[in-house]
Amino acid sequence: MGLPGGDSREELCLEWMSNKNVHLQWSGSMKNTVFYFGIALLFTHELDAMPNHEWRVLPGLNLLSDAAGEAVFLIAHVPFFALVIAFTASVNVKTRATAREFASGFLIAHAAAHYLFSGSSAYEFSSAVSSVLIYAAAVCGIAYFAALWFERSANAS
Repeated sequence: MGLPGGDSREELCLEWMSNKNVHLQWSGSMKNTVFYFGIALLFTHELDAMPNHEWRVLPGLNLLSDAAGEAVFLIAHVPFFALVIAFTASVNVKTRATAREFASGFLIAHAAAHYLFSGSSAYEFSSAVSSVLIYAAAVCGIAYFAALWFERSANAS
């Protein structure tokens, strides 16, 4: 028995499921894209952090001599980057998902920390490029959570 317009319930159901799959594919693809862009922006920001002497505003590192603070800041990024890459690319789906959520949250918290530190006399991130790297990464973190919410709500229905 057809519905108005000549479609059967089965055809409408199949069309809805097809659209749902398209939405899920889109949200998953968007989620991955904004995640990778966010991480790329963060890593690039860390390159920008060197000439801007970020260690001078970080609690603990700001107590060290400039040379020691720079060395600790630089070397600390080796295990940090290794862990970020390893966990966010894990073959374990749960580990990867949790790590990506944590990393996306960090992108947001990192931008908030920069905003708070921006009033310090030691804060040197004054260029537009620096600001774009920091705050665009946070936007990617927010977009990741939005795509995740969209994906979960589509799966729930």
